[in-house]
Amino acid sequence: MKLSTKGRYGLMAMYRLMESYGDGPQSISNIAMKENLSESYLEQLFSLLRNAKLIKSTRGVNGGYSLAKDPKEIKIGEIIEALEGNMELSCCQKDVVCPKSEECPTRDILDVVQFKIENVLDSMTLEDMRK
Repeated sequence: MKLSTKGRYGLMAMYRLMESYGDGPQSISNIAMKENLSESYLEQLFSLLRNAKLIKSTRGVNGGYSLAKDPKEIKIGEIIEALEGNMELSCCQKDVVCPKSEECPTRDILDVVQFKIENVLDSMTLEDMRK
């Protein structure tokens, strides 16, 4: 399993916002420059993060983006899900009945791996990246 560039770059952008948490909004151009990303691509990522209520935007001369809550309260799993959507290891989706699910030799092990990955991602916060 590999995160897409959305997941990796979005996580780094969230880290940049965490570094300045409490200092007011950060401009998208500043973050894009630090991460060597285009502003338009970063805007796409921030749109997903804003829709997930993980960041907020402020308009005006001193506007920009900031974390919507304390970094200790933002789980890495929330960030990844906002950027990547629901990441399933198995071709068996939770909401879909698969005719082969009872005889599938991989389903049980992939369900266990999926559960463990989700638990790890949900046990780490943005603040944990600071260490």
